[in-house]
Order: sequence, then C-alpha cells, then structure tokens
Amino acid sequence: MASVAVIGAGAIGGVLAALASDRGHDVTVCVRTPFDVLTVVADGVERAVPVTIATDPGQVTPADWVLLATKAQDTASAAGWLGALAGPGSVVVVAQNGVDHTARVDGLVDPGATVLPASVRLGAEAVAPGRIVHHDYAQLTVPAGEAARGLAALYGTGGIGALRVVATDDFVTVAWRKLLSNAVANPITALTGRRNDVLTEPATRDLVVDLAREVLAVGRSAGAALTDDDVDDLVTMYDRMAPGLGTSMLYDRLAGRPLEHEYLTGAVVATGARTGVATPLNAAVLALLRGLRTPSDQVD
Repeated sequence: MASVAVIGAGAIGGVLAALASDRGHDVTVCVRTPFDVLTVVADGVERAVPVTIATDPGQVTPADWVLLATKAQDTASAAGWLGALAGPGSVVVVAQNGVDHTARVDGLVDPGATVLPASVRLGAEAVAPGRIVHHDYAQLTVPAGEAARGLAALYGTGGIGALRVVATDDFVTVAWRKLLSNAVANPITALTGRRNDVLTEPATRDLVVDLAREVLAVGRSAGAALTDDDVDDLVTMYDRMAPGLGTSMLYDRLAGRPLEHEYLTGAVVATGARTGVATPLNAAVLALLRGLRTPSDQVD
C-alpha cells in the first residue's frame, strides 16, 4: 500500500483519489473548501470514497505519490501543499492541462522529488464540493520511464471507469495534441455556454477547423510532431462524442469559477509570438475569454 496525496478535489482530483482508494492505497485529499465526504457518481451509482480530507498543509507529511490536480492557474496557491507533501523520494504527478507542466512546479517541490507531467483525459464534472460525476473514460499519459511504470502499478486496473496509464517517448507531442483539443473545445463551449454538441454544428465547424490549424502550426513550431491528420481526427472525435458531455472550462464558467484560458489559448498565443507563428483567431478568442465576467465579477 502506498501513501497518495491528491491536491485538489475537483473533477480530475476527485476521480483520481477514488481510483487510488479502490486499489487499497492510503489516500489524502487536500482542499481549500472543506467537505465531509468525497462522493463519486458513476454509471448512476453513488458511493462514498474512504479518504482522509485535509484542509491545512500543517496536517500532512510527505507522501509516496503526490497528484497535483488543481487547475493550472492555481499551481502557485498549492505551494504550501507541495512543500509539505513532496519529500526527497516522492513522485509528483502534475495532472493538469496545457504545456510546460514541469516548469510550473519548479522551486515548489523538494529537489529530490521526481516530477512526472501528465496529460489527462477524464470525463468528469464537479457538481458540488466533494461531489463528482464521472461521465466517461479516465487516462493519464506520461513520459516513459521508471516513474511511469510505478504509476501504472499504483493504479492497476478496475474501479470506477478504470484508469489507464500510458507511457510515451514523445510527451511534447502528446501535450500539444491534448492542447489542440482543449484550445478549440474549451473556448467555444465556454463562450457559447453550450456542451460539446455545439462543436459539431455547421455554424461552428469552420471555426473549429481554423482554430485547430493555428494550434497545429504553433505546436509544430514548438517541436510537436503534429500532422494534418490530427485536425481531421479532432473533428471526427467531436462528431462521435456522447451527447451531453461538456468541457472543464464550460463547467467552470457555469459554476462561476475562474477559467483556465491563459494556460490553454493563452499558451497557444504566447508560444506563437515566441516562435513567429501568427495566431489571429486564437488571439481573438483569448480577448473574448479575458473579457468574460463570472458571477462574482458582476456589479449591481
């Protein structure tokens, strides 16, 4: 049995904590907003997950595995947790969207800890503090090596939806391929306030393709081995999505939470500016996302 600490109990963190608990590990969930019980709903079945809930870094000690599952923009605010949990022998799995995962935790973890970036594919929704609905699939793709083998052994198979751990020799391409999807689906759903079916409609199809082509060009300039087939595969994936699924950015907007656009569309625009690739559509979308107001921003 390993000690596992999950920082953040949103959709990703809640499911990762539940899956680790299913394997018999000692799981601690680290949160800012306290709740009594972690509840996960999958396939219509609701269950309470046996985990320890911590609300203060002073309550925890170094863990074998530390899963950082906050939104990318909340990494700095998790510094206290990372400092308390990541000891010299810990593996810190940065399970977040975007690119440059390792750089985000630079200086926040013990130099002797192993940092493992992870690209996440996980269909889940946080509907209330400590209450997660797992809609579909769960996969972490990580750089190949000893830490990847350890993560696969940690999770094994089985449980709610089962977590698949995939090792890759080209994580840069994997991260940009995920960003290719995130920088298209997340902004369009968040700006329209609609779920993924909006991505399949004639009114938005040209925008989907053109945004994706910009991201493709930027990703290539950053060293990702993306091809035109990735854009075609993206369109096909959207066409085959189950009705009713949404994106994390849509869920955050509906719940009035801060959005992750600076690490998705913002990363595309910033990288394009650095590598000399024009991104007019993504820049326009970024401007609109920056102009959105959450309920807490509204003025009477």
